[in-house]
Amino acid sequence: MMATATSTAAASPSSLSPPATLACPKPAAAPLSLRPFPSSSSSYPSLALHTLHSRSPCLPIASRKPTHTEAAVAAVAAVAATATETDVVEDDEASLEAAAEAPSPPSKPKTGKAALLLKRDRTRSKRFLEIQKLRENKKEYDVPTAVALLKQMSNTRFVESAEAHFRLNIDPKYNDQQLRATVNLPKGTGQTVKVAVLTQGEKIDEAQNAGADVVGGEDLIEQIKGGFMEFDKLIASPDMMPKVASLGKILGPRGLMPNPKAGTVTADIPQAIQEFKMGKVEYRADKTGIVHLPLGRANFPEEDLIINLIAAVRSVEANKPSGAKGVYWKSAHVCSSMGPSIRLNIREMLDYKPPIAV
Repeated sequence: MMATATSTAAASPSSLSPPATLACPKPAAAPLSLRPFPSSSSSYPSLALHTLHSRSPCLPIASRKPTHTEAAVAAVAAVAATATETDVVEDDEASLEAAAEAPSPPSKPKTGKAALLLKRDRTRSKRFLEIQKLRENKKEYDVPTAVALLKQMSNTRFVESAEAHFRLNIDPKYNDQQLRATVNLPKGTGQTVKVAVLTQGEKIDEAQNAGADVVGGEDLIEQIKGGFMEFDKLIASPDMMPKVASLGKILGPRGLMPNPKAGTVTADIPQAIQEFKMGKVEYRADKTGIVHLPLGRANFPEEDLIINLIAAVRSVEANKPSGAKGVYWKSAHVCSSMGPSIRLNIREMLDYKPPIAV
């Protein structure tokens, strides 16, 4: 009988649609046989259980055709599954859109140099773009030509300041590579400097006679604590420094704290007042090793700007930090306050001799 069913399925495979599945009948229980198993460690013989399974061939079973009701139920289930998948996709898209539209938490506003736009994002005015064509971008100019270009590029409605910027091969985070000094500009800065003096006793009269704009002692210290800041330079006598120390948090961030290196702590107050009135300028290297110096006004004669520039160069060279190694000067530029920079030839700048003695 088994052979007949197998041969019939093999002879007419098209009669079964879909192809027949194979069903394996459950094997009949085989008799159990027990036999002794020798063991040297026990006096009782152990028994091994042996089960014999008889194998029988799998018989093909023809699958039946689903009824109309079963087909309808399957179709409804498929539609429901498709709708569920669509709802899941729509929910995911909605959640992504909501996350994109959700406002991001406010970030801390940037201040100082961090708030400036990157160079590639800056937009220049038409005036700047026009005057920028007057000089070549990477060309190094001699001192007279650079000063002449500086005056030519200064064409705003107000009088611009002339500036010098020196990049030095120093790292100010090390004490032996810090640069802070003063320079007397022979032709002045073109600005009116208000000088305040902190002193006591007879030196109060000396400071007033020397032309100080504000003079005082402990009373002036209290005024500064109250917000009085109507001065450009603050000079103090050495005996007042213990009392001036309480003004560090107020004057320090403004660069007005008296300091011996800046020449603002001195016993010769009349001379200090005269020097700052005539054009004495304090400078220091920033954290990137760049020194920024004013040279005067753009309407100064070219000879006066050249004299001030050479005086600044000689001062920076004379105050070279002891820890500076290798090439001290990396680059030097001059510019007006609203114009493009002009690169200087460093070797020519260091060897230049102005027509008028400094």
